[in-house]
Order: sequence, then structure tokens, then C-alpha cells
Amino acid sequence: MQLFKLNRAIDFMGMRKLAAALSAIAILVAIGSIVMRGMDLGIDFTGGTLIEVGYQQSADLGKVRNALAAAGFQDATAQHFGTTREVLVNLAPRADMSNAELSDQAFDALKHVVAEGEANLRRVEFVGPQVGDELTEDGGLAMLYALIGILIYVAMRFEYRFAVGSIVALVHDVLITMGIFSLFQIEFDLPVLAAVLAVIGYSLNDTIVVYDRIRENFRKMRKGTAAEIVNASLNQTLSRTMMTSVTTLLVLGALFVLGGEIIHGFALALIIGVLVGTYSSIYVASTAVLMLGISKADMMPVKKEGADVDADAHP
Repeated sequence: MQLFKLNRAIDFMGMRKLAAALSAIAILVAIGSIVMRGMDLGIDFTGGTLIEVGYQQSADLGKVRNALAAAGFQDATAQHFGTTREVLVNLAPRADMSNAELSDQAFDALKHVVAEGEANLRRVEFVGPQVGDELTEDGGLAMLYALIGILIYVAMRFEYRFAVGSIVALVHDVLITMGIFSLFQIEFDLPVLAAVLAVIGYSLNDTIVVYDRIRENFRKMRKGTAAEIVNASLNQTLSRTMMTSVTTLLVLGALFVLGGEIIHGFALALIIGVLVGTYSSIYVASTAVLMLGISKADMMPVKKEGADVDADAHP
């Protein structure tokens, strides 16, 4: 049967040391960027004022930023929202000015950015710093609780080495995803946090499929080292892994290109997460269980006490 043959189509485990080195470098760069540069936190986390302004003609973002800087808002951020005629502005809170005064003064500066037509104030949203702090804390706790729950679930379903391997892979995926956002200073807001949590679920699902095949092959294959059995399992699940990743990326690519600014960061975080998660389920999760010393003996079902006696008594 094909199941009992070692499939050597791609020697994944032969490249595990190189992959481990690349992952270590990527994680160090991600941690360094997060520590040194920090995250470009959105208004959801920092607090402040969000203003959406609509123009009858296309608005140049350079002129928008210059107008805001001239009015005293040097730290304001501006971006197109949906179309080039819609502009979304984020303003940091100021101690010497109320939120209403802040939005009025900013809108006055934005009225004359476009020469023709009137500017329309579409919406104004205020987020207090206390709300931002609570969201930051709750978001971090949500990620921590998710990882703890996954650790318990995988340990009960498989074996503790698999649980540790899955957590290593998930931490790897989250750190690299957040590191890319930090490195390129892409805004990190609530939709992006939701995408990071979704990446945890996606990556875990892929890892569980690989682990299921590894456990099955450890019990059924009579020949081969642990690395060869893991390698065969990865090759057998490769087509499923690639099909799932490609179809998911097609949808996310459409969202990224056509979905508009409001879900731009969300789609980008998921695209990065799916790519990194596919890589980690092949190299990080599988390499981790090998490094922890998984063997055929660990995968053998435990015999119940007295089972042999019962079998002899009832031939």
C-alpha cells in the first residue's frame, strides 16, 4: 500500500536546519522591530479623533497633510477611504483642546484642500485613551487565552510534544505577522488584531492535519526513522495544504485589492498569516516535535491492563 511507503518527493526535513535558522532570524528581526520601533497603533488603541471628509473632486493626500500641519496637527495621519474623494484623518488627543474643538479646527483646515466644490464632514468619532488602554489589554489577554486553550486541547488530543510544537508554530506566526506590521509601520487597529487571532485558528487547523498524519504514520509504518516518517507525512498532506492556502489567498487577494481602505489592514494581516502559517505547519511545527524527541513508542496506543488475559480467556 502507498501508505506504508516513504514518500521522498520533497526532502522537507533535510532542510529543517536551514529553515530553523531562517525562522530564528525572522523572529529576532520581528522582536527587535517591535521593541525598538513599536507598533503603529490605530485610534482604537491610542485614543483620539477620527474625521471623515468627502470632496467633490479627488483630494491630494500631500495637500491634506500640509493643510493639517499648517493648522498645528503635525502628527495627524491621512489616507483615502474607498475613493480618492474620501479622506480619513486621525488626530491624536490634545490636553489644551476638547474633542469637539479639535475636530472643528481640523475640518476648517481641510475645507480648502480642493479648489472646486464644498467639503462635507461625513462623520466624527472620538475614542478616549482609557478605552484604548482597555482594548490593548483585552486584545493581549484574548491572544494569551487562545494560546493556553490550544495548548490544553492539543495535549489532550495528541501528546505533550505536539502541544508544545503547535504553540511554538503559533507564536512564530504571530510574532512574524506583527513584526512585519512594525517594520513597515503599517497601522495596527482592531480589525488587524482580529486578523491575527484568525491566523492563529488557520495555522492551528493546518498543523492539526499534519499532526494527524504524522501520528497515523508512526503507528503504521514499520520502517524508517522519525525524520523519514515526518517527511513522508508532510509529502502526503502537501497537496491539501497547498490547495487550502491557494484558495484562501485568492479570496484574501480580492479583498485586499477590491475591499477598500477599511479592510486593507485586515486582509494584509491575513495574507501574511496564511503564508507564514503554511510555512510553519511544514517546517516549524514538524521540526519542533522532532527536536523534542518524538518516537514510535510515544505514538503506540496504551494497552489496557488485563487486556491480554481477556484475549486468552475468550479465543
